[in-house]
Amino acid sequence: MKKIVTLGEIMLRLSVESGERIFQTDQLTMHYGGAEANVAVSLSNFGHNVYLVSRVPDNPLGIAVERQLKSYGVHTDYLMKGGERLGTYYLETGVGQRSSQVTYDRKYSSFSMLKADEINWDEVFSGAELFHVSGITPALSPSLKEITLFSLQKAKEHGVLTSFDFNYRSKLWSQQEASNTIKTLLPYVDICSCGELDAIYILGIDQADFMSKEENLKYYYSKITKMYPNIRSISSTFRSVISASTNTLQGNYYTEGELYQSNILHIDHIVDRVGGGDAFAAGILHGILENTPSQELISFATAASALKHTVHGDCNAFSVDEVVAFVNNGSGKIVR
Repeated sequence: MKKIVTLGEIMLRLSVESGERIFQTDQLTMHYGGAEANVAVSLSNFGHNVYLVSRVPDNPLGIAVERQLKSYGVHTDYLMKGGERLGTYYLETGVGQRSSQVTYDRKYSSFSMLKADEINWDEVFSGAELFHVSGITPALSPSLKEITLFSLQKAKEHGVLTSFDFNYRSKLWSQQEASNTIKTLLPYVDICSCGELDAIYILGIDQADFMSKEENLKYYYSKITKMYPNIRSISSTFRSVISASTNTLQGNYYTEGELYQSNILHIDHIVDRVGGGDAFAAGILHGILENTPSQELISFATAASALKHTVHGDCNAFSVDEVVAFVNNGSGKIVR
């Protein structure tokens, strides 16, 4: 199996029941997740040998995180113990035309206080084939900005394929802060996940005004690959929000100057949207690692994301065979 490494924070998620507000509820449901951890879980489900580099407190919540990761087959060799608290966020699930709302409580978390000298990157990247990190990690603290850059540089020194998901979060940092940091990271990135708004507001690319979304996206992606010729592929999704419980989703994959798109998937009824983007990113990475033809790759990644919308929690819980069956059989059929 191929060794994959991800770097990021895993948090405690506390969710209200659908139809309730946080200030109304008297009970919360617990899940554990985080962008890079979610990608790690998906890739482990897809049969890969995955390690998460992270830091959690040495208390019952840290133990619960470790057990959660191990239950999905994610290796915890590089899960460090230290600090005093596990980052937390509260999720108020949207209904109908009301959007979901996230409230973070992650300042001074164990992971955000991580220092560069706590990680032996030569050991981490020994025998590794792929390294994945997202823009959430450098947004958490000045030290994590340095660690993210250094980890990408070390990965390239070890000949490891690198993946970066912009994953811009306005509640964590400004567009200007994100732009200044991400531009220093992209020279060390092989696989990139970003959308049109990232291209415009983070990378400063002039806004396109062509006839179709596809032409606009090809324009942005061609500009990005000219700015950073090291980037081999770029991916994103087109999502139309009909309501909080009904969306359409289409995947985009750009490589060697060509744009490949999945069919448009109609997702109704959404059980839990959180982690859908991470499931998509994992599907892209799986396809690249397996040398899957581009059209098949984007269909698989989009199907993986659609399936994630049907289960509670941040993590995807589907195997390669289940995703392929979904692609081949279509939605809503009984599998006997």
